[in-house]
Amino acid sequence: MGKFRFFTDKPLEKYRKSDSSIALLMILMWGLGMVTLYFCSSDSGFLKFNDSLHFMKRQLISSALGFVLFCVFLSLNMETVRKILPILVFGSLFLCLLTLVPGIGVERNGARRWIRIPFLSTFQPSEAIKFVSILFLANYFDKQSRIQKKEDRNVFPAVALLIIFSGSILMQQDFSTSVFVFMIGIVLFVVSGQKIIWLFPLMTIIGPLCALMVFLEPYRLSRIIGFFSPEEYQETINYQSIAARKAISSGGFWGQGFGSGLTKISNIPEIQSDYIFAGWVEALGLFGVLAYFALLGLFSWRVLHCALTTADRFASIAVFGFLAAIIGQSLMNVAVVAGVLPTTGVPLPFFSSGGSSIIITFAMCGFILSASRIDNIEDRKLSLGGVIYE
Repeated sequence: MGKFRFFTDKPLEKYRKSDSSIALLMILMWGLGMVTLYFCSSDSGFLKFNDSLHFMKRQLISSALGFVLFCVFLSLNMETVRKILPILVFGSLFLCLLTLVPGIGVERNGARRWIRIPFLSTFQPSEAIKFVSILFLANYFDKQSRIQKKEDRNVFPAVALLIIFSGSILMQQDFSTSVFVFMIGIVLFVVSGQKIIWLFPLMTIIGPLCALMVFLEPYRLSRIIGFFSPEEYQETINYQSIAARKAISSGGFWGQGFGSGLTKISNIPEIQSDYIFAGWVEALGLFGVLAYFALLGLFSWRVLHCALTTADRFASIAVFGFLAAIIGQSLMNVAVVAGVLPTTGVPLPFFSSGGSSIIITFAMCGFILSASRIDNIEDRKLSLGGVIYE
């Protein structure tokens, strides 16, 4: 077995610098998310835990762990990531199985989506699956692209494992994340130029199955009913979404500012999690909405530039997948808060309270910055173990 090589053997001056704008935007969005979390969660933290900083402390600890992973994936070259990928795949699937083990898996509201972490809190394995599935598909599609005859290329192993990834999340009663991971996988099939004719017969099975999953779970069905009947069930199904829209409308153009002037957000249950964007909008108004999308747009532009310019195909596909995951999740969350989509339980990256989400988001950003350093043929040779694949 070959040795893992963490840094490529080149003089320091030959390295292309990482895209610092991506790092700056990441830190800026995380910082704004922490400020928003503080003002949105202080009342809830005091009422539930007698500590107004409870959610802030948890988020800081998770952010520190995420920063460690950020540094790890920033330092690893693509060859090393490929070598440890089987460990990551089996490890993430094993974590999913642990959610079913009594004493380790944590059940909340009838769903077992978390595992206990000693001395810390809980971790949601579906976030790890989201990260690993993108890396696996990027690596597999890169290998398939090296096969000269197109008729010899085979997408079915990728389809099978994507179904396994999504199914392992569905097993945890996390329907929305399962569908999200599957959709990100389809996006990677398309952008990598794979045949997607298999998708049409598969959707004839998956489509009815998804509908069945919705109707079999009362809380999922109630979300759909509440979405199509927004003026009804105001004290039950639609209470959270209506309270969020009231907070948004109270923000006006300039918002009420962070501080004691925020009154509507205290009426939103669990605002520190999936509905934190409502607190952001009440504080900063339409101006805050425009500022948020401006930052998200700049982040998307720089990461897309990285995906299009990196010389390593594996890195390019993976970076695009991570961008699709972060941006897709952000847009879904905002759409839910604004009442455009039914409640999904998808957190807002960099903002929502949730250790698993911030840890994996930081890991994605570390990989993206590592990929932004690959810019020429020599880098590609080192990244692919000394072999150039045209």
